Amino acid sequence: MLGGNAMQTQKTRRPPASAAFLSALSVLFVCGCEPAKPKQISSTTPPVETRKTIGKTTQNVMALADAQQAGGVPAEMSITGSGLEAVTSEAYRTSIGKMGVIAVQHKMQIVEATDGPKPMGYEEFMKKIIAKGDPDGIELPMLPYYQEWAYDPETKALVVIEFPLRKEQRQQETTGPAGL
Repeated sequence: MLGGNAMQTQKTRRPPASAAFLSALSVLFVCGCEPAKPKQISSTTPPVETRKTIGKTTQNVMALADAQQAGGVPAEMSITGSGLEAVTSEAYRTSIGKMGVIAVQHKMQIVEATDGPKPMGYEEFMKKIIAKGDPDGIELPMLPYYQEWAYDPETKALVVIEFPLRKEQRQQETTGPAGL
């Protein structure tokens, strides 16, 4: 009987495979933990600053021209990956990107209905639509460290800009030059 109790104790200590998988997935996907100290690529390149995204908001929006000059490119707003982790994280990024764009479009429609349609430059967009510090301001969902919000004054649209070099540098910092 003692052997049977020991086996039961061992079984109760080991979480089921699904719980272990969900726990690992939450660490990878949610990133609620502090990231490990990244390796520096060189002494002149500062490490990439990651950030928590789940449940976080921001009112930081770049001018599209500034984002492009800094190496930004329009982000893919669809799910293209395969595998549970890739699809889940891409679905989250795509969803929050689309929600932010829709929220801005809605507020722009309200402003245009009130003030009439007119060209809206970056400064006016930030003042009337994002309205930092204003109770009616928009709080956009926080994007991953390699993406930023940007405003395109030509199309009067909020866009998600991706910085591929940030992503590449972070991968090198966490996996080393060999990519291991």
